[in-house]
Amino acid sequence: MKNIFQIAAIFLLLIGCGDKTSEASATEEQGEPSGIVVTQDQFDTNNLVVGPMEQRTFPKMVETSGMIDVPPENRASVTPFMGGFVKQTSLLVGDRVKKGQLLVVLENQEFVQMQQEYLEVFNQLDYLKAEFERNQTLFDEKIASQKNFLQAKSNYQTAQARYQGLREQLQMLNISPSKVEQGNISSQAAIYAPIAGSITKMNVTKGSHVSPATEILEIVDNQHVHLELTVFEKDILKVKKGQKIQFKIPEASEEAFNAEVHLVGTSIDDAKRTIKVHGHLEHEEGNFLPGMFVDAMIMTDTTKTWSLPEEAVIESEGNYYVLKLVEQTDGSYTFERVAVKQGGTFDGFTEIISTGLNETDQFLTKGVFDLIGG
Repeated sequence: MKNIFQIAAIFLLLIGCGDKTSEASATEEQGEPSGIVVTQDQFDTNNLVVGPMEQRTFPKMVETSGMIDVPPENRASVTPFMGGFVKQTSLLVGDRVKKGQLLVVLENQEFVQMQQEYLEVFNQLDYLKAEFERNQTLFDEKIASQKNFLQAKSNYQTAQARYQGLREQLQMLNISPSKVEQGNISSQAAIYAPIAGSITKMNVTKGSHVSPATEILEIVDNQHVHLELTVFEKDILKVKKGQKIQFKIPEASEEAFNAEVHLVGTSIDDAKRTIKVHGHLEHEEGNFLPGMFVDAMIMTDTTKTWSLPEEAVIESEGNYYVLKLVEQTDGSYTFERVAVKQGGTFDGFTEIISTGLNETDQFLTKGVFDLIGG
């Protein structure tokens, strides 16, 4: 029995000590300062800035991608009307050419044969015309038969049609019919630039043979470039002509450029469920090249909401925080770390979505990273 009393006494003593220890710990925790305290010297030295939230307009965006392109009239694929061997070319990819500049000279014996046929028909025309007019007169006077008149008429009109056809073909080959009529026949035909621009493809070399409709080279005039964007079907009803576009060329720079929706496609790609959107650039003076890949945002609507500068919001372990000023004295500032939900970001400001903040609250808007890190 004596031992039982001793054990009970020891147990009560331990409980008393435990209560005292807990009270001491609670007292220590209550004595610890709460929040982040910054002295006035630290505030001034680090150029910290405090300010309220602002009501700002944020656009609603449709994310898309695409490429820099040129209108069809600014791109020319140069092909020969008739085949031949490349006799002359001195152009390289990147060379600029003017409209009408000599590009390639082709050589082919068929050019000679065509000119011979043209010259023969040309020389026959005067005779056939005179025969036709003579037989017409005789037929009108009932001297010649209708058969002779119709035969003369047919011969003249056939020759005339062949003359016009060969003349057009020579002009397509850039061979002068007038020179051929004077007896100047050549085995060479020149190809000239249909537009001004830069050579983007060069598929032949001197001596190579090209067939009709084979692409010899390509010319692109990038004085007027535009955006060709691909928008998913789920977003297309939001996109309208005149809406603003912000785009970047991720492989070239982080700079953002501006454009505007000019045309919205009227048909859907069945396989990809996308629609083409055509955008005009605000400034075309940049070094934009057709084929450049772009990431773009189309501003479809706007909303007004509370915001803070981007640097006032910092991410830590997947959460976003701001530093709210809870106390300011002559010698120090006390900030409280407040978790917020971050909305969109635009023009250096971030949407702040939080029910626990109001317009009178003050926040550290510059220097947050230095205090709480990332």
